[in-house]
Amino acid sequence: MTTTVAFLGPAGTFTEDALLKLAMTGVYGSGEVTPLPVASPAAALDAVRDGSADFACVAIENSVDGPVTPTFDALTSAPGVQIYREVDLDIAFSIMVRPGTRAADVRTLSTHPVGYQQVKSWAEENIPQAGYVSASSNAAAAEAVAAGEVDAAAAPHRAAEIFGLETIATNIADFDGARTRFVAVGPRGVPTQRTGNDRTSVVFTLPHEPGTLVGALTEFAHRGVDLTRIESRPTRRVFGTYKFHVDLLGHIEDLPLAEALRALWLRTDHLEFLGSWPAATGDGGEDRLATDLARLEQASQWVNNAREGKDNQ
Repeated sequence: MTTTVAFLGPAGTFTEDALLKLAMTGVYGSGEVTPLPVASPAAALDAVRDGSADFACVAIENSVDGPVTPTFDALTSAPGVQIYREVDLDIAFSIMVRPGTRAADVRTLSTHPVGYQQVKSWAEENIPQAGYVSASSNAAAAEAVAAGEVDAAAAPHRAAEIFGLETIATNIADFDGARTRFVAVGPRGVPTQRTGNDRTSVVFTLPHEPGTLVGALTEFAHRGVDLTRIESRPTRRVFGTYKFHVDLLGHIEDLPLAEALRALWLRTDHLEFLGSWPAATGDGGEDRLATDLARLEQASQWVNNAREGKDNQ
């Protein structure tokens, strides 16, 4: 059985690399994986919604430029999709040109806007004469170099091999240890099985009243549920109204998190579950969770003892 996975193309992007690494986790199933290059994260997610792809692989956050807002917007632009897995990639670029081109000849440098933030200092120091040209993806920039539309591209090294280019610099990253997180997104379904080191994501809107956001976040704080990220994005319906995207440590099967989400639902105008899945790194709250669950069991026992008239000393 073949599984089609949409990704930001063309071939040679970091997203394609992430797609292949996610395939090794088994998230797409056990059959053959067919990559489907598309022009944007929104197009990748729409391919899942309309059935032309079984999954999508999209970038969601990077350590240099923060959240990938087109992905956040696309995740909630229409219902029907859910996150099932994540992978973190180290990000470093090669600078590639047409054969015979020297650094001094470069007048235009192209890459994705997120990628540009990770090579900007290098470019200013080494090819200061080059103007920046935005590309839909890093590999699309390499493709544009091959077509003669720009002089150089910052892209994954593999893109040079794909498009027949030469590299004039490798392992370029203005920030050491730069990483990007990618997620596998599929149709709405049962969340990935709990591992004890998990991440959960939801998005919600609130009544436009004083204190509603503080009250919503208090539901997590009271239950010891950690937030790793909160972002606001315009609803695009009424000026000054926002969708709040929240990443939480834990799984929806964890009682504290489930209770927090139940209480949150009562406070929101709309609450959407985007998935629970294994965290790529050891920051999913696994050590604290065992303690929290033990404390909850003790608290439940205290209540039962009180109900039954037993000593709670």
